[in-house]
Amino acid sequence: MTVPPSVKGWCPGAFKPMMSGDGLVVRVRPRFARLEPEQVLGLSALAISYGSGFLDLTNRGNLQIRGVSETNHNALLAGLAELDLLDEDPSIESRRNILIAPLWREGNVTHRIAAALLRALPELPDLSAKFGFAIDTGPDPRLQKDSADIRVEWSDQGLIVRADGAARGRLVAEPDVIPTVLTLAQWFDTHRTKDRRRMAKVLEVTDLPEGWEQAAPREQGAALAVGPCQNGAFSGATLGAPFGQIDAAELAALMAKSNARALRVTPWRLFILEGVGMPDTDAFVTDPSDPLLHTDACPGAPYCTSSSVETRDFARAVAAQTKGSVHVSGCEKGCANARTADTTYVGHDGRFDLVKNGAAWDAPVKTGLRPDDILAKRT
Repeated sequence: MTVPPSVKGWCPGAFKPMMSGDGLVVRVRPRFARLEPEQVLGLSALAISYGSGFLDLTNRGNLQIRGVSETNHNALLAGLAELDLLDEDPSIESRRNILIAPLWREGNVTHRIAAALLRALPELPDLSAKFGFAIDTGPDPRLQKDSADIRVEWSDQGLIVRADGAARGRLVAEPDVIPTVLTLAQWFDTHRTKDRRRMAKVLEVTDLPEGWEQAAPREQGAALAVGPCQNGAFSGATLGAPFGQIDAAELAALMAKSNARALRVTPWRLFILEGVGMPDTDAFVTDPSDPLLHTDACPGAPYCTSSSVETRDFARAVAAQTKGSVHVSGCEKGCANARTADTTYVGHDGRFDLVKNGAAWDAPVKTGLRPDDILAKRT
């Protein structure tokens, strides 16, 4: 396998958006990965008024509004602030990269630790915008394959704080979780370099101090699936968003019709409606066997200047005809999927290269394929 190409070294935030082919990309970080109904409706309205009319689910458990003009950015920020979806201090907003096990309940250990970390954000050093935390303290670990630098998890001996890239973590009592997280963040800050801005990269060349690798985390649990979900008193419905893209108008209609207590976002292109059964909707994935759940596609052209090909209509068509996982990438950076897929199509000069059992940056087995020819051969 070849080394992936370099990508941007920062993530778009609300105060610091990223320019793309269709305008600014503005990231919204819901606290506890949860939005009240009025926040869902308000955010949908903002996406329609100031963006492309769509919301993207990110692999950090956040939401993004695309297609925002520079002249509308301040108005969008004001709208987010009114919905309590924005920190007053940009430095706090940029640090609020917290993945949380999605089936948490009010007042349980996951909720308590996440709330304590939110309060402690001002004490963190000035870290990279990509630096993040995972509070993976649900009944079964679900976030071990998702991007984070400091992880709070269960081991068979109790809670641990683990540096990403280390096989084991430091045993802690719950009151000591946040002080331990802050200590590890400070240690990272003194050892990071311009080329090593993530915890796992630092650990490739620097050992953790003694006492930080005491216990292994529990094994990763089953992935969250489309369908009804429950954790004790918590219940809800898990739906899929093809390619992580949500039509804001459809979401607002679904939220109003379902009478859900809230909406929770996840890093897996899935979202959860609290307190309701599976809704009847054609706008989102409700069938756990839908091939789109195993299909990744970036926005592609014309929305991304790095892409020379349309991706998502092609991905929908090819997914229905292809067994296994599918990744359609507008370029070799592979932004939609940093892992291997059974079949990967990579855009290049208006055509596709084909990679089998690899990533977008791996050597293709075929090159220069026209989209129509690919689909014609599969019919």
